[in-house]
Amino acid sequence: MKTSCILLGALCMAFAAGSCCRQTPAAETAAEPQTAAEPVVFKDYGAEPTVLNIESYTLANENFRTVLWTGGNLQVTVMAIPVGGDVGLEQHNGIDQFLRVEEGTAQVMMGDSADKLDFVKEVADDYAIFVPAGKWHNIVNKGDKPLKIYSIYAPAEHPHGTVHKTQQEAMEAEHAH
Repeated sequence: MKTSCILLGALCMAFAAGSCCRQTPAAETAAEPQTAAEPVVFKDYGAEPTVLNIESYTLANENFRTVLWTGGNLQVTVMAIPVGGDVGLEQHNGIDQFLRVEEGTAQVMMGDSADKLDFVKEVADDYAIFVPAGKWHNIVNKGDKPLKIYSIYAPAEHPHGTVHKTQQEAMEAEHAH
């Protein structure tokens, strides 16, 4: 009997706590995300307040690199790396980088010099990659479909509005600067 009373009391407290904190139906509706699919519009939204479904943008992107948002202290890009392709061996001095794999499989390599990439990991959907500033790195698509990733640079790495349809185009743009 004592156990039943304790359980009944706990249940009543849970209902009371839930009802005192419950929002009105109008407030609940306003706080819920939209259920209709929002259109994917590729442009650099920065540095304006922006909310978008990063997974939808990443999966819809067909360019090697598309900048989505450029602020004063960070930048977000989406990338599509073709089968057998790679991001390209690079180093960002003074820029930390976060990457997330939305779709595909890849090999991540990092190291202190371009010829000594001694940190090697296999990644797939939902993996996060953290690249410290100054670290040499490359990501190679090891799957049978394009590797879809998004990247956050802090601070920004590419000029506002950058779109590179191919890796070759990206390399040419970087060498022009």
